[in-house]
Amino acid sequence: MENPGFGDLQPFGPDEELPIGQLFAAAARLSMPVAWRIVGRHGMSPIGFFLLRLLTVEDGLRPSEVAKRLVVTPATVTSVVDTLERNGHVRRERSYRDRRGVLVYITDDGRRLFAEKSKPIRRDLGRVYDVVEEGDEPAVRRFLLNLIKQFENHANAEDHPDCEAKGDGA
Repeated sequence: MENPGFGDLQPFGPDEELPIGQLFAAAARLSMPVAWRIVGRHGMSPIGFFLLRLLTVEDGLRPSEVAKRLVVTPATVTSVVDTLERNGHVRRERSYRDRRGVLVYITDDGRRLFAEKSKPIRRDLGRVYDVVEEGDEPAVRRFLLNLIKQFENHANAEDHPDCEAKGDGA
C-alpha cells in the first residue's frame, strides 16, 4: 500500500494484517482527493458540484448548513456560491422566517448543469469505488452502516460513556 499519510505503517505489520479500522481510515483519507480530481476533470469545482448535488436533494439551505454538510469553511461556501450565482446556477434569497438569514437555492440552469455532469462523474467515481466483490457486498455494507452508527454515537466523545477523554494533548 502506498503511504496514506499516517507515517510509516510497516511497524504494524503487512497491509493484509492491519486492523480494519486502520485500513478504513487510510482508504477514507485517500478517497477525498481522488474524488476531487475526478470531479475537476469534468470541468467543475468539486465543492460546486457537491453543493449543487446537496441543493437538488434539499433546496433552500443556509450557507452555514451547506458548509457543515460539505465539511468546508463558510468562507469556501461563500466563494463557491458567488461563482455559481454569477453563472446563474444558484440564487440567494432572504429567509422569510429570519429576515437576516440568507438561503441558497438551485436554479433551473443549476439543475441542468448538475444533471449533465452527474452521470459521467458518477460513472468515473464508480470505477474507483466499485471494488467490492458481489458476494462480499452484504458484509461490507453491514460493516459500513455499523461504523456510521458508531461515528454518530461518538460524535461528541466527551458525552459518550465508552470514551475516556484523557486530556493529555496527544
